[in-house]
Amino acid sequence: MLKKNGSDVRCVTLPAGTFYNGDCISGAARYIPDGSVDLIITDPPYGIGGDTLHKHYNRNEEFVVDGYVEIPEKEYGNFSLQWIREAERILKPGGSIYIISGYTNLYHILAALKMTSLTEVNHIIWKYSFGVFTRRKFVSSHYHILFYEKPGGIRTFNLESRYGLNEKNGDGRSLNNTDREDVWQINREYKPGLVKNKNELPLELLLKLIQYSSNEGDLVCDLFLGGFSTAIAAIGLNRRATGFEISSAMFDARICEIERMEPGSLIPLLRAPAIQPRKNQRKAWTDEDIRYLVREFKKRRASGETKKEIIAVLGDALGRGRWAIIKALKKSACNK
Repeated sequence: MLKKNGSDVRCVTLPAGTFYNGDCISGAARYIPDGSVDLIITDPPYGIGGDTLHKHYNRNEEFVVDGYVEIPEKEYGNFSLQWIREAERILKPGGSIYIISGYTNLYHILAALKMTSLTEVNHIIWKYSFGVFTRRKFVSSHYHILFYEKPGGIRTFNLESRYGLNEKNGDGRSLNNTDREDVWQINREYKPGLVKNKNELPLELLLKLIQYSSNEGDLVCDLFLGGFSTAIAAIGLNRRATGFEISSAMFDARICEIERMEPGSLIPLLRAPAIQPRKNQRKAWTDEDIRYLVREFKKRRASGETKKEIIAVLGDALGRGRWAIIKALKKSACNK
């Protein structure tokens, strides 16, 4: 349902969420309640003349929707502070935010974040292929993903949402650890002949962020919807979605697609992690278990086994994870 709100913001309310065609700073202040959003993923304008890049890079923009709104560089610092303060306000305590940024104005975003209560979790590097060709300098082929949280609550992080802790690749490396390293290589999507925004985040990237940092039914917000990629990924994973897009042309080009989406439609396409639950996971340790742990650790250590080998064996024997074994050993002052 399309509504005019007596201002320069109009909204469309769908079963999966409400989407606003208007400025995110004034719009969020008016329409999004304090502490109502579980996760924010957003890709703000980069402040590098994005509305004219095709003139410099010879890009074919035949299918790119007009109306991209860029932020002048001289305004970028204040602009960043305003929208990040709104993001801080609407996040729930314990909520997460991912900000995707290029390098040029990254310092403005970092400065703005320091003026809020939001705290850093990770600084992720997203590596993609086919950077813009250059002759007299190295080719830029990465973006920054700033992962922050709002203090005061328990942050969602679904450790085994994509790979089980015991899954290995052909070389014996942990698939879970590899997936959670802070340098990601995910190629940008090229959509020849399809209507698109100037900059759209790849679905693979968005699915990863949403899987780790939210649960089904959570509210995911994108303050700069652009091509609605975040909303598409969120709804496809059975989350609720909301957000803002200032360009009427882009908003109109995408809202019909969002309206047709089936919540949860992307879930069957996800990889199912092989999770091996431990029978005593999260159970209190008994005195008998602690005595067994200490005795076996000392005996195996004296026989020359490595700590890593011993922890794996004792984890299987006691039905507990690696970190639970390590923590118990430290507590017993046995891990020397």
